[in-house]
Amino acid sequence: MKKIGFLSFGHWSDSPGLQTRSASDTLLQSIDLAVAAEELGADGAYFRVHHFAQQLGSPFPLLSAIGAKTSNIEIGTGVIDMR
Repeated sequence: MKKIGFLSFGHWSDSPGLQTRSASDTLLQSIDLAVAAEELGADGAYFRVHHFAQQLGSPFPLLSAIGAKTSNIEIGTGVIDMR
């Protein structure tokens, strides 16, 4: 059986051209993205860790929040920077 998932970079910076207003918006949108992906039938949701960034310095609070709102989708980290 084929599986499909996505990798979200979830990047936020204080730039005037971005659609997100804050790092909090990025986290909330990441949760909404995983919920919507599960509803559409995706099998996996993976998030890049941004060490030293305001929004994703540690992936576990985000993954916990996603896990609380989903039931079937696999969640995890896809890329971990080791700076």
